[in-house]
Amino acid sequence: MSFIIEINELSKLYGFGDATTVALDDVTLNIKKGEFIAVMGPSGSGKTTLMNMIGLLDRPTSGDYKINGRKVARFSEYRRARQRRENIGFIFQSFNLLPNLTVLENVAAPLSYKGVRQAKRLKLAAQMLEQVGLRDRDSYYPAQLSGGQLQRAAIARALVNSPSIIIADEPTGNLDSVSARVVMELLSEIHKMGNTVLMVTHNPSLTRYADRIIYMLDGAVVYDEASAVGEIPARVQRAVEALRKSDDDEKLANVSAMMEMMPEKHLGGSTPAEKSKPKKSKKKRGKKKK
Repeated sequence: MSFIIEINELSKLYGFGDATTVALDDVTLNIKKGEFIAVMGPSGSGKTTLMNMIGLLDRPTSGDYKINGRKVARFSEYRRARQRRENIGFIFQSFNLLPNLTVLENVAAPLSYKGVRQAKRLKLAAQMLEQVGLRDRDSYYPAQLSGGQLQRAAIARALVNSPSIIIADEPTGNLDSVSARVVMELLSEIHKMGNTVLMVTHNPSLTRYADRIIYMLDGAVVYDEASAVGEIPARVQRAVEALRKSDDDEKLANVSAMMEMMPEKHLGGSTPAEKSKPKKSKKKRGKKKK
């Protein structure tokens, strides 16, 4: 079986000695082209650190990572940047649009790094804005848009290079429920076009868009299971019910109740996690980092 992403015993440590923090702890993970994966877990579980590794924004302390069958450790800085530019699209919770550029210019910006001439850049950017329903806002500046419009503009920017992998870190975290649904429907359409989507989220209801759900805790993958698109897995539904009955704001924010309800051993058929369970690390642990 061919995988677009292959991760074997990947670890990330910050600091030294007694101040060492284990952000990722021997994570092993394989991802097929075209999967829509929801990555969940409490704050500090390692979700964003894992996405930064996959997106080539950071380097691991140890372990192997292959993208499209090629070892990332052998990439030069130039090749890492080229891989990010051409094959990976990023969608952030805070949008990260440049305030002094119009929406059209923001969406076209990634193409300038590929040497695409201006006329073609603007044409491609306009086409992407059309797809996300913002063609009539192309001359606006970010400060003139709503939160939902900003995120749609960020999605258009992420897609303008036609990347094969989309990394979305809490893409609906700053949005109201209506805007969040619009953004998720866009991500669903992106997935249907054959893109691989990796989404970090605290919101259990968003798992209905994914066909695979990964839970992380203390820097390790503790649960990895396929899921039917359009359905919230029973385990997640139980966790949502627990959250509704809880008055603990921290649990509501971090869905830590979900982790508390997870059985120690997965019941049922074989899953990717069971085939490659993370090994327990003997590294000294400090404060966990997201």
